Amino acid sequence: MKRCGWVNSDPLYIEYHDHEWGVPVYDDILLFEYLNLEGAQAGLNWYTILKKRENYRKAFDHFDPAIIISYDEKKMTELLQNEGIVRNKLKINAVITNARAFLKVVEEFGSFSKYIWSFVEGKPIKNHYKDISEVPATTNTSDVLSKDLKKRGFKFVGPTICYAFMQATGMVNDHVESCFCYNRPSV
Repeated sequence: MKRCGWVNSDPLYIEYHDHEWGVPVYDDILLFEYLNLEGAQAGLNWYTILKKRENYRKAFDHFDPAIIISYDEKKMTELLQNEGIVRNKLKINAVITNARAFLKVVEEFGSFSKYIWSFVEGKPIKNHYKDISEVPATTNTSDVLSKDLKKRGFKFVGPTICYAFMQATGMVNDHVESCFCYNRPSV
């Protein structure tokens, strides 16, 4: 079975590639989780964050923004001491800031999913790459998404993070053409 070249031999990574990466996500909370985990990845690699994902879910109340917006100094101290996550104060603060911005987007658009998917006209973009080296780190769409998220108060949402988010949540299909996931139904 042929996979994309970035997948290592760890069963966790294989499972992620085969069953999650590039599969369209429409659930608001899961989209919020992905956005924040991609932000946590900044300066690191996805494999590091993937191994810590369950710890993140526990530490951040399963990424429930309604709970996260009420985090206080005691909770911040607890998070900064949590060895199961990346203990970076800016990244931890970003999750709280993003929860507030997320709730405003939901209020304005009815759902985060409706808002986020509007950047790709509601359907996944299927790219045609033969080799992983052809896949860009950013696109015009990720640039526009990044600017809009920043305008709305989100943090750790640069164009590269936004493009990784778009790939992870199936807004774009960047599986290489030889990967068995390339022709998976997108909706």
